[in-house]
Amino acid sequence: MKRKLSGLLLLIAFLVVGVYYWNWQRHKPATKDSLTLYGNVAIRKVDLGFRVGGKISAIAFEEGDQVQSGQIIARLDNSPFQDELNLALAQQEQAAAILAKMEAGSRPQEIAQAEALVQERQATVNNLKTEYQRLDTLLKINAIARQAFDNVDAGLTEASARLATAKEGLKLAREGFRAEDINAAKASLRAAESHTDGARTRLDDTLCKAPDNGIILTRVVEPGAIVGAGQTVLTLSLDSPVWIRAYIEEPDLGRIHPGMEAQVFTDSRSQQPFTGHIGYISPEAEFTPKTVQTQELRTQLVYQVRIIANNPDHGLRQGMPVTVKLLAKELVKDSEARHAR
Repeated sequence: MKRKLSGLLLLIAFLVVGVYYWNWQRHKPATKDSLTLYGNVAIRKVDLGFRVGGKISAIAFEEGDQVQSGQIIARLDNSPFQDELNLALAQQEQAAAILAKMEAGSRPQEIAQAEALVQERQATVNNLKTEYQRLDTLLKINAIARQAFDNVDAGLTEASARLATAKEGLKLAREGFRAEDINAAKASLRAAESHTDGARTRLDDTLCKAPDNGIILTRVVEPGAIVGAGQTVLTLSLDSPVWIRAYIEEPDLGRIHPGMEAQVFTDSRSQQPFTGHIGYISPEAEFTPKTVQTQELRTQLVYQVRIIANNPDHGLRQGMPVTVKLLAKELVKDSEARHAR
């Protein structure tokens, strides 16, 4: 009986020591050369649509499909936008032709025509001057009626005025268009070019392209639907870079720095960590999110840390809970550097 009692007491003692040791191992503080953080893979997605409204003609991918950056994933019926561009191009060509005409000035034939008109009217004036002198002599000796002389005098005045008009026309033909007119034509051409660029941009906006590599999460609408500018058509989950939001307590904040290497563990690959590094440390404290499964009190203030992880085989899925371990050598180097300073 005594032996049984002694064995039972010894067993209870072993159990108590074992429970105490397990609890101590569980709650013992981390060593200075190791640091473990908890967090989740950030959910990064983009709502895609068109900058112009219209009728959807095609959607090239289904939900769950992988897309590459720059791939066309949806199209609008571009007929109205192509017509707008064609009209803008025609107006631009017209404005360019008007400017070219003004900058070139009058054609040689037009100048020659103006010169011939001046010569013709000069000859008329010369002839009337001769007639005027002859009749003036006859009028002085009363050999002709006064009316005949007055008619020649009036004709000479008219012919002289027509000659002056022809000469001014010849000057304009030789000088070409005014600088103000040419500047106005240049402005009209620039306006036409801007209209063309806008029409071409609107035509390009009938294509919805993937901004980065990712997976189609949802197709909000289907071909044939009429959508407005900015309306969501698809939702894309971004693959890269993979961000992990973890949280660190304030006493450990001084032990980390941007660029520090890290290992990322998942429940499904606890022995095959992903590599990464700290990319960002928040300057603001916050309460621990409920999604972070740590053994500390939820009311403790923590700082958010963003780890940029390498994900070559797409093993890190958005929203996945992970454990982040900062490499000991990084902490040792950091500690030594602080002591050196």
